[in-house]
Amino acid sequence: MEREVLTVDVLIVGAGPAGLGAACRLKQLRPEPEFSVCVVEKGSEIGAHTLSGAILDPKALNELFPDWQSRQPPAFTPVTQDEMHWFRSDSASTSLPHWLIPKPMHNEGNLLISLGIWVRWLAEQAEALGVEVFPGFPAHALILEDDQVRGITTGDFGLDHSGQPKSSFTPGMEIRATATLLAEGARGHLGQEVIRTFSLDQNTSPQHYALGIKELWEIPESQHQPGRVLHSAGWPLEEHDASGGGFMYHVNDRQVVVGLITDLNYANPYLNPYEEFQRFKHHPQISKSLSGGQRLCYGARAIAKGGWNSLPRLTFPGGLLIGCDAGTLNFAKIKGIHTAMKSGMVAAETLHRQLSDTNAALDSTPSFDDDFKASWAGQELYQARNFGPALHKLGTWFGGAFNWLDQRLNGKLPFTIKDSTADHLTLRDKQEFSAITYPKPDGGLSFDKLSSVYLSNTNHEEDQPCHLQLHNPDLPLGQHWVDFDEPAQRYCPAGVYEITESAEGRHFQINAQNCLHCKTCDIKDPSQNIRWVTPEGGGGPNYPSM
Repeated sequence: MEREVLTVDVLIVGAGPAGLGAACRLKQLRPEPEFSVCVVEKGSEIGAHTLSGAILDPKALNELFPDWQSRQPPAFTPVTQDEMHWFRSDSASTSLPHWLIPKPMHNEGNLLISLGIWVRWLAEQAEALGVEVFPGFPAHALILEDDQVRGITTGDFGLDHSGQPKSSFTPGMEIRATATLLAEGARGHLGQEVIRTFSLDQNTSPQHYALGIKELWEIPESQHQPGRVLHSAGWPLEEHDASGGGFMYHVNDRQVVVGLITDLNYANPYLNPYEEFQRFKHHPQISKSLSGGQRLCYGARAIAKGGWNSLPRLTFPGGLLIGCDAGTLNFAKIKGIHTAMKSGMVAAETLHRQLSDTNAALDSTPSFDDDFKASWAGQELYQARNFGPALHKLGTWFGGAFNWLDQRLNGKLPFTIKDSTADHLTLRDKQEFSAITYPKPDGGLSFDKLSSVYLSNTNHEEDQPCHLQLHNPDLPLGQHWVDFDEPAQRYCPAGVYEITESAEGRHFQINAQNCLHCKTCDIKDPSQNIRWVTPEGGGGPNYPSM
């Protein structure tokens, strides 16, 4: 069967803040009906795969839609109380005075939102401007012709587990475009392909990542403090010489979001980020808000936090990298929505100018790179360029002191610290560590993985090719077992990877139907042996409001 072909002016892959920001700005600049902008999204609906804390700095939104508050936006909660705590142990903490917190981490004027709900609203704004938005269409592969990206092919429907067509088989379609913008989010698989194909990451530090795990709770009215923001550092991760931090945000309707961010440069192969999150919720600063509440939803997503030092070249022949596909999150702020949206808006403005000048295919000139770096979003990343590397190289206390000074000076110290070790290279041999025994879940604050995955509404068609591919199927129970006790069974927050024992011996099992599409395995596997590709359209989590 031949593939259907759709031709558009601009194709955007990913309906997050970057992709929808770009789409809206393009149609503001090019409102004529004959100028076609198409957004494809792999989630079953817009927002189904979207997960963030989320604190919104409204700077980019104010630029894109100055009248946004009159456009019936989703519910939001202004920040009213901004706290930073050092968790000294599982029961003790110190509240840091406001002046001691690095300036970018202050949250005055910011909004607490559900990003999944907000991107649905953004999609409505885009459609009102004339953008075509197609959820349930995974961008499976790039169309590469004459060393240029000409668009994408969407995934086939109706293949069995061995890749053979079933009676329901429908081939994916080709979407061809003058320009293709990749806005897949952190560790996008097409973004990784263009970076490799066109060597976009030469002379940059490797991208660095963290795993963010989040839950949404409904709590008793007496414990609810709308607008309260709490961030934490220290316990539990510091017990294992790992870095990261926790958060708890009191949003509207008696709801609280709580989560733990674990930097994926940790060394101990026995560390289990999911179990660390379960411990985190038992700290008194967290449990006093959650106790007696009900857990509503669970999810996880990788965070690209390398910032300025890890930005690849953003322009490639035929397209642009935007948002977290490029790594535009500002780690010093612990925020990336506003910078992702701004990167999409700048891309739209650059593209509009370039297409107006040439009316031809996008070339590989560095115009967008220059435009983004000159924007306020680029300047934010430059000012925060030392933040992550300082913590990685100097440790929490000395790195924190350095960052306090550096950010007081708006990042103007005359040097740049870099972290040149990729996250997958940091695991050390299991012989250097003792296995970690985690407490059993109590069913009130802590829970097992499978009950958590259930709350993510994750679903995949079982009889389809596995979207988690092993380059070498012998590695998990070979070198990885010998050196690291196969860490995939611990770093995955959804129980996808499992070691089973039978009379025939030990087996490495991939429960692909559990996959949250967080991309942690694609990042942390020590041999880069796992390749994440798109499953059948609509598969994955279905977050209602994350």
